[in-house]
Amino acid sequence: MAEKAKQAEVEATEAKEVKETPQVSEAQANPEKFLADFNWHNYQEGIDEVEDSQLKEFEKLVSENFVDTLDDEVVEGEVIHISDRDAIIDINAKSEGVISLNEFRYNPNLAVGDKVEVLIDVREDATGQLVLSHRKARVIKAWDRVNNAHDTGEIVNGFVKCRTKGGMIVDVFGIEAFLPGSQIDVKPIRDYDQYVNKTMEFKVVKINHEFKNVVVSHKALIEADIEVQKKEIIGQLEKGQVLEGVVKNITSYGVFIDLGGVDGLVHITDLSWSRINHPNEIVELDQKLNVVILDFDENKSRIQLGLKQLSKHPWDALGEDVKVGDKVKGKVVVIADYGAFVEVAEGVEGLVHVSEMSWSTHLRSAQDFVSVGDVVEAQILTLDREDRKMSLGIKQLSADPWTDITTKYPVGSKHSGTVRNFTNFGVFVELEEGIDGLIYISDLSWTKKIKHPSEFCAVGDTLDVVVLELDVEGRKLSLGHKQTTDNPWDKYETEFALGTTHTAEIAEVVDKGATIEFNEDIVAFVPSRHLEKEDGKKLKKGDTAEFKIIEFNKEFKRVVASHTAIFREEEIKNVKEAVKKAESQAAEAKPTLGDANEALQALKDKMDGKK
Repeated sequence: MAEKAKQAEVEATEAKEVKETPQVSEAQANPEKFLADFNWHNYQEGIDEVEDSQLKEFEKLVSENFVDTLDDEVVEGEVIHISDRDAIIDINAKSEGVISLNEFRYNPNLAVGDKVEVLIDVREDATGQLVLSHRKARVIKAWDRVNNAHDTGEIVNGFVKCRTKGGMIVDVFGIEAFLPGSQIDVKPIRDYDQYVNKTMEFKVVKINHEFKNVVVSHKALIEADIEVQKKEIIGQLEKGQVLEGVVKNITSYGVFIDLGGVDGLVHITDLSWSRINHPNEIVELDQKLNVVILDFDENKSRIQLGLKQLSKHPWDALGEDVKVGDKVKGKVVVIADYGAFVEVAEGVEGLVHVSEMSWSTHLRSAQDFVSVGDVVEAQILTLDREDRKMSLGIKQLSADPWTDITTKYPVGSKHSGTVRNFTNFGVFVELEEGIDGLIYISDLSWTKKIKHPSEFCAVGDTLDVVVLELDVEGRKLSLGHKQTTDNPWDKYETEFALGTTHTAEIAEVVDKGATIEFNEDIVAFVPSRHLEKEDGKKLKKGDTAEFKIIEFNKEFKRVVASHTAIFREEEIKNVKEAVKKAESQAAEAKPTLGDANEALQALKDKMDGKK
C-alpha cells in the first residue's frame, strides 16, 4: 500500500511540474488501476498540492467507480483471497471486506475469482476494516426471490431437509419453509420419510412477513395437472363404462377410487355380493382394479362405482337342483332380534326366523341360539329365485317333541321345569326344549295370596309341577305347583273348626277390625265389634287374647275369629243357670209374680252390662 501511495504522489508531482492537461488522463484511461493504486491517506496529505482541475477529475472518478457503502445494501463482490478462516472480497470500495468461511459452508468449492453477493454489514470497524456478510445477503436475496415467486406463481425447487410435526421442512433459496402433510400429494401420505433428502418442485402458497414464515405446496402443482386430466375424463364418462382405478382411501362405508384425476366411491354394498364387515376385507390401499360406473350427478362431481357388478350374481349361479326341503350348511353372517341370516353359498343368504330355531313357543331372541360366525345346518323352507329370497329352519332337523307328548307328560304326572317368563295371570315353565306349560297364579300355593307371580319365584328357578291338563291339538299344557304337596287346609279344617278357641296376638289393626296370625298359613280376621273385651274396652295391636272361630271357608281360605264371643257365651251360660236356679227357688217358695219379674229384670240388666 505504501508503494502505491508513493507512486500516486510522484504522478501528482509530475503533473504539476509539467502543467500539462492531456485530453485523456491516465485515471480516465484506466480508472480501476488508478483507484486500486490510490491511497486516501497520501491523498489527504497532498491535496493542497493538487490543482482544482485534477481534484474535480478525481472526485468524478470516485463517484463513477467507488461503491456507495450504505448499510443493508446487497452488492456483488469478487473473491480475491482465501485464508484458513476468512475470504477477502473486493466490492470496489476504498478497502476490501472480510467474510468468515463459515458463511460459505454450503459452497465448499469456493475459489478466488468467484462472484458472490454480500451485504455491507459494517462500513468501518475499529481497525478501519470493511465488514461484509454473505449469509445476510443470501437471506435478503432469498426473501426477494420467495416474495417474487409467491406474487408471480413461479415454480421453485426446494430441498426436503427433515420431517416435523404435521409435515416437512424444505430449504427454498436458503430459507426454511414449511410443507404441510396435506400439501405433499393429492393422495394420503403413509410414509413421510420417503421424501426426506429429495429435491422437489414447489409453489409458494403463503408468506407471513411478521413471523417470517413461508408455506409451500407440492400438491398445488399436481392438482393443476390433474384438473386438466379431470376435465377430459369427466367429459367421457358414461354409465356402465368400465375403468381402471387405484384405491386411494378406505373408509368404513366404502372405498374411494382414483380414476386418473377423478375420484369415485364404491359403497361397501357394491364391493361384494357377500356380506362384509369392512371394505379392507376386499381391497387394500394402492391396489389397481377395474370398476364400473353405476351413476353420477349432473356435474359428474360425485361418481358412484361398483365392483361386484363385474361378476355374475351368485343367485344366477345357484344350481337348479337346490329345492325346498333340502338340507344346507352355512355360516351365520348377520343376527337380528327376529332371526339370523345364513350364507349357504357365496352371496346367497337365507333367513332363519327365530320361530324356526326352536320348537319352544315362548318368545326368545336369535342371540340365544346362534352367534355370528357359527356354521349351522338348516332345512330350506321356501325358495324364491326371482326375488332372490330363501327362508330356512333349524328346528325341522330335530323331532317335534309334541309328537309323543301324551306318553311323556300324561295328566297327573310330576316333573321339574325351569321358569322362563311371567304374565299377570301365571308363570311359563319349560319342561324341555319345545315343551312349555302354564301355571296359573291360583295353582302356585295352597295358602299364600299372590298378587303377581314374581312374588313367588324368579326367572330361572326350578319348580316341581304336576300336569293338570293337556291339549295336544292346541299344543298347550296346564301345570300346577301347589298340587305337588298336600293341601294343608284339609288339616286346618279340623284344627280350626267352628267353635274352637285359640290364643293369638293382634298383628294389625285395620279399618273394620284387626288381623291375627294363628300360623304361617292362616291369618284370621276379627271384625271390629268382636274386639270388645269384657270391661267394654277394645283389643289393640300387640294384645294377646283368646279367640273363637266363628267362620272357616276352605275354598276361599277365609277364617273369622271373635274375642267377644268368649265372654258373651259365658254370660249367656250364667244367665241360663241363674234363670234355672231362680225357677227352682220360685217353685219351692212360690213367690209372687212380681218377685219373678224383678229377678228376670236383674238378669237382663246384667246381660246388658248394667249394674
